[in-house]
Amino acid sequence: MTRSDSPCIDRRRLIQGAGLALGAAVTGLTVPPARAQGTRNTDTVRLGWGRGGLPLIARERGELEKSLADQGITVKWVGPFPNHAPSLQAVVGGSADFGFWGSTTPALAAIIAGSPLVFTNYNVYSPRSTAIIVKKNSGIDSVKDLAGKKVAVNRSGLGEFLLVAALEKHGVDRRTVEFVYLNPPDASPAFGQGRVDAWSMWTPAVDIARDLYGAKDIFFEGTDLDFLIDYSSLVTLRDFATKNSALVRAVIDAYAREGQWISDNPVAAETIAQKEGKYGDAVRDHLAGLKRRNRFYEADDTAFLADFQKAADWLADRAILPQRVRVADHSVRV
Repeated sequence: MTRSDSPCIDRRRLIQGAGLALGAAVTGLTVPPARAQGTRNTDTVRLGWGRGGLPLIARERGELEKSLADQGITVKWVGPFPNHAPSLQAVVGGSADFGFWGSTTPALAAIIAGSPLVFTNYNVYSPRSTAIIVKKNSGIDSVKDLAGKKVAVNRSGLGEFLLVAALEKHGVDRRTVEFVYLNPPDASPAFGQGRVDAWSMWTPAVDIARDLYGAKDIFFEGTDLDFLIDYSSLVTLRDFATKNSALVRAVIDAYAREGQWISDNPVAAETIAQKEGKYGDAVRDHLAGLKRRNRFYEADDTAFLADFQKAADWLADRAILPQRVRVADHSVRV
């Protein structure tokens, strides 16, 4: 996606729903107040977090906790998680109530496998910065050069689908490329030590590796991917959403306010992320310079769900997901 507005997401949809705080920031609308109607059977919420992104910033700033405390809700942070799959496992296993705004693709894979998970809200940030990187001295100069090579990806996640899309766009047979399934903590040293030839990865790990290992992009999501396949999502159990709809609503709205702050304060936000990620100022400045915007979509936004369904079908048709799934059946607005 090369523009702040995705070609498949129109302006009308950016101002729909009470949770679209960041769309409101872009269009000049005021942020709607948090809604607290519905059911609530607990006063404590356990939120998953990772080494970057929205939950990390929220956890470090403490404003989300304060806003929920004003509503009688205590926040407990669970993590850090290296990627979305273990975050989802924590939700299913009962040690967390929400995942950490991770990729929709592993969430769909878990749902297809029988996990009673539901999407409660979605986030599209732009510009997108997932990339396939190689070392500058690798002799690999394009996606076509990946034939016969090993590429590290995270299974059923951003890394895998971006590689599949890149190979397809450049006419490279997937069977000629070895997919090496590694989570980020293992993929980074594997790439650095030359045990894989390329790495398909998201921010900030791809940016750190680019700086640390002298790497370059051969495929960049923000400019080379022609359509959006994957989204950030806030996931919980269906039963939890039913029994605690007021709490879920409060969490969604608190995250929307946090996302607006991140959009409006990219340098401050990236400085917080830098402290956790322990990377250099060059990486921080690069990420801050992207000036990414967060935009949220309600779980019953029919136009958004139509785009999400197309993405899910694309993933299933390419065997990244094991079968097709009707996303609207697993998307619950509170």
